[in-house]
Amino acid sequence: MEVIGYISSILIGISLGLIGSGGSILTVPVLVYLFSVDAVAATAYSLFIVGFTAAIGSVGYFKKGLVNIKTALVFGAPSIVAVFLTRAYIVPAIPKEVFSVGDFMVTKSILMMLLFAILMVVASFSMIKKDKKKKEEDLGPQKFNYPVILLEGAVVGVVTGLVGAGGGFLIIPALVLLSKLPMKEAVGTSLVIIAAKSLIGFFGEGGETVIDWTLLTSVAAFATVGIFIGIYLSKKIDGAKLKPIFGWFVLIMGVYIIIKETLLK
Repeated sequence: MEVIGYISSILIGISLGLIGSGGSILTVPVLVYLFSVDAVAATAYSLFIVGFTAAIGSVGYFKKGLVNIKTALVFGAPSIVAVFLTRAYIVPAIPKEVFSVGDFMVTKSILMMLLFAILMVVASFSMIKKDKKKKEEDLGPQKFNYPVILLEGAVVGVVTGLVGAGGGFLIIPALVLLSKLPMKEAVGTSLVIIAAKSLIGFFGEGGETVIDWTLLTSVAAFATVGIFIGIYLSKKIDGAKLKPIFGWFVLIMGVYIIIKETLLK
């Protein structure tokens, strides 16, 4: 299972490098089901893996001038604050036994996996649906809808803090629609935002998670290899064409996790 886990770790990076999102959606299931990491710890591990991988991937976009610093700061600031507070205070405050339905006890780990699965289902629809193609020149001058961008940044931060997902599938559409960034610039800027908020969220842990640094750095290393492969493939393959296929895979995984954590328990 570990061999499959490391292969899957490469796929996490490939997804981030190729389509700019989706990789973090795979991270928690890979850690929980292939490496037998506790669900709560897996959300913390995911923050580091996704943050580190996104940081490496963003370097190439910086070199090409495809990172909008102002947008990263406006969107990223509330997101970073939200993810830090969520990991430091909200996650530790969730009881180990949340509630019960008949004989079925919903524990903290089950709740985390169910939240993650719901996020996967939501993310899958955003990947499957066809994007309305817009020419970059039709986007118009960049403008900021500050209240909406700040609010969305905070929401993405809370989601990231709770389930350990980078939220690229939420960030990229927001940057294109709300900040009028061209798609490639939105991907580069998204990677910077994901890196900053994920790593700060990881180091803002409340202290209840014992870190297996050997496993963590190994998975991060394989994911980093994957992101370089993904960036290379992005020059050869149109990531937009692969996005719906990946979306269907994420949808099936999300439904599987919901069934596994409820009906099969």
